[in-house]
Amino acid sequence: MNRSMLSQQIKTEAKRLGFLSCGISKAEFLEEEAPRLEHWLNKNMHGEMGYMENHFDKRLDPRLLVDGAKSVISLLLNYYPENVQIEGTYKVSKYAYGNDYHHVIKSKLRELQEFISAEIGEVNGRAFVDSAPVLDKAWASKSGLGWIGKNSNLLTQQVGSFYFIAELIVDLELVYDTPVTDHCGTCTACIDACPTNAIVEPYVVDGSKCISYFTIELKNEIPSSVKGMLDDWIFGCDVCQDVCPWNRFSKPHQEPLFDPNPKLLSMSKKDWEEITDDVFKIIFKKSAVKRTKLTGLKRNIDFVKNTK
Repeated sequence: MNRSMLSQQIKTEAKRLGFLSCGISKAEFLEEEAPRLEHWLNKNMHGEMGYMENHFDKRLDPRLLVDGAKSVISLLLNYYPENVQIEGTYKVSKYAYGNDYHHVIKSKLRELQEFISAEIGEVNGRAFVDSAPVLDKAWASKSGLGWIGKNSNLLTQQVGSFYFIAELIVDLELVYDTPVTDHCGTCTACIDACPTNAIVEPYVVDGSKCISYFTIELKNEIPSSVKGMLDDWIFGCDVCQDVCPWNRFSKPHQEPLFDPNPKLLSMSKKDWEEITDDVFKIIFKKSAVKRTKLTGLKRNIDFVKNTK
């Protein structure tokens, strides 16, 4: 089978599996990203996320992750919900409404890998879902799936940015897509709206100032310097995506596993403040919110409640 035909078949199968889109780029050293990543780490913008310092070379070269890697197949999976939480309550990032995306996407990637092997024989490759040193957004951008916006998220004209990014890195030569142009223009909506001023300049986010960092990654106490700034977010933050003009094109996902427990959407502030271990386990049984455990969630609720 020729490369062009196989590349198209991979994209068709990705669509069948429910992925929003699929793009392919050549597995090579990410030359432009190297100095940016180094600068970001040197400025300590990763805060206490020490793992970001690990495997610097692997983050920039997929051939160090998969022997003989020739192609990076990037995939997007929509998670934009049909319904959101009630007004005036403590807020959870939309990506965590349903089942943990790692498990949902991993099974789809396995199916795609099996499809490729069934078409041409055994293929050496690995699936990645935000769980290894891979610069997801850089590869998706190289693969023509969107551009990296001023809020450092991947943006796509037709669908915005409420999607997960995943990759298959394989030892197959395929037909490579070309990057799209930047369409942020003069817009600064995300920079202006960020409650903690984490977008320190266009295209640069100081991770150690981000609400998602404070409510998920930070294991110690939330610093008093962000008192009154968390805007009722208790797990993650969607502000820079909610205000992005491109997200007016977001359409609800079609993945039942991303549907939230209905109780989550109707919980009032009082419900959150009185949440028990049993309720937590029911509502977030398979959710990414389990990362913080109930103690972490309560820490976040108490901080937001007591620092208005």
